[in-house]
Amino acid sequence: MPGAVPGPAGQQSLLSLWATPLGVHRWARAQELNPLLARVLGSLRAVSQPQPAPFFASEDDLLERIRLPEWQDFVRFVVDSLHATVAQANRAAWPQPAPALQVHLRGMWFQVANQGASHDVHTHGNCSWSGVYCVQVDEDSVRVADPLLGERNGVTRFYGPYFPHLGGAHADLGNAYLQSAHVDIAPLPGQLIVFPSWLAHQAMAYRGERDRIIVSFNASVHAAQGGDRLRGYAAA
Repeated sequence: MPGAVPGPAGQQSLLSLWATPLGVHRWARAQELNPLLARVLGSLRAVSQPQPAPFFASEDDLLERIRLPEWQDFVRFVVDSLHATVAQANRAAWPQPAPALQVHLRGMWFQVANQGASHDVHTHGNCSWSGVYCVQVDEDSVRVADPLLGERNGVTRFYGPYFPHLGGAHADLGNAYLQSAHVDIAPLPGQLIVFPSWLAHQAMAYRGERDRIIVSFNASVHAAQGGDRLRGYAAA
């Protein structure tokens, strides 16, 4: 076959570059406090949406609107989880010892979905990290039993950086590593997913006996002292 190469000609190295970090955390108090959060968020929804609809998204001002001690415990869990994920993701990039950090939550909101509602593919701007926390959803055995949606019912789907390069729909053995371009993470009450804000994602359609309730946030992370820039720019 013209142009075919039978195999490697000699020793070589392979660089596996640009991994995408995702942090997965569990709130220890979720079983105790998620029902309370669901009631509080339901009350806030009722103010803005007196007649329930399949989908609701609040303003991103939950940090100012909710003052319960239990809510503050939840926010502390979010900040601690974010801190841990960011530290791991930047371990090779930061100077050592690692700098002290300031985590700024730039907005926090909640969404309620049912009856097949979804949230289309999107990214988040003006922040470096985002997260999604599951407050309430059907149990897995009930959720995946849906005859139309099955295992993708209510999952959060993340699209890796390879995804845009599949637009031409060409597939062969040479680009098999591109062909798993997304990952689905099932909703689990008490689970927080922390992800880079540039990562495209969507909430897949959900239908269930209970509403799917999630809390989302955007954040920026800064050095407690000094500037954030680690690398300067050389003069042209």
